[in-house]
Amino acid sequence: MQPRNMSMSGVVDLAAVKAAQEAKTKAEQARAEAARQGGGGAVSPADLVIDVDEAGFESDVLQRSAEVPVVIDFWAEWCEPCKQLSPVLERLAVEYNGRFLLAKIDVDANQMLMQQFGIQGIPAVFAVVAGQALPLFQGAAGEAQIRQTLDQLVQVGEERFGLTGLTVDPDAVPGGGGAAPQAEEPVGPYDALLEAAVRALDAGDLSGAIQAYKNVLTDDPGNPEAQLGLAQAELLHRVQGLDPQQVRADAAGSPKDVQAQITAADLDLVGGHVEDAFGRLIETVGRTAGDDRDAVRVRLLELFEVVGGDDPRVVAARRALARALF
Repeated sequence: MQPRNMSMSGVVDLAAVKAAQEAKTKAEQARAEAARQGGGGAVSPADLVIDVDEAGFESDVLQRSAEVPVVIDFWAEWCEPCKQLSPVLERLAVEYNGRFLLAKIDVDANQMLMQQFGIQGIPAVFAVVAGQALPLFQGAAGEAQIRQTLDQLVQVGEERFGLTGLTVDPDAVPGGGGAAPQAEEPVGPYDALLEAAVRALDAGDLSGAIQAYKNVLTDDPGNPEAQLGLAQAELLHRVQGLDPQQVRADAAGSPKDVQAQITAADLDLVGGHVEDAFGRLIETVGRTAGDDRDAVRVRLLELFEVVGGDDPRVVAARRALARALF
């Protein structure tokens, strides 16, 4: 039951799964065994979201991960961000139509699993693919970020492990008897604008996405999904069209050039080098003053928003920033 290949350092690189060929072979063997035993039949949409405890982790998560990527949502009743994130994951599990299975784990009732995964705060989202455990993200996340991560997860499951997902029967319900009537999901006041932003991101229209998120924030400045989405879209817009080699050469050759360091930090973050991005700007804060220092500090705070305030790397960087400033 011990999760494997776990690391919370850096953002997840889903293509760098260790022992990929070995895991793929095991997954194929497990699917063949399930087929011999009469498994692998169609499931209902309601079966795409399951509650998992320590006793069922082996069968419900590790074994099922040989058929389909299993996304794990670690949550608790007292966790307010969890109440925002969990419904999004549940809705996407149904929307993705069997391409991943969502397993929900209450950390209060399953503290051993929380410790084994090395979780320092919730919400925390992991995945298990062909028995291989992967961190996805920790803290609140916007739907655009979640979709991008899930798309990468599904792609890796298919290409590297041959996981084609579950067959979903839309007319099936647990216990049979046809489809159950579903209550219409209430639509929030900004859902259309947020959806427009997601569509713009998917189409590569970063300017359109930025404007859509700004439209939400004009009326609702504290909207967390719009805040995160705007920070991410603006970051992607800033690095669009840059030559990474030239940017890094400029930063290395001119350590006192504030703008060069800021631009390189943006590229660091987009490339998944979170600590490098934070460290570069904190060092720059320490050797600058006045407007230059303030510009670096502001950009660092913007990058904190992209990663998420609850992320332990952000918490550590905030302490380092305070030491550099004072």
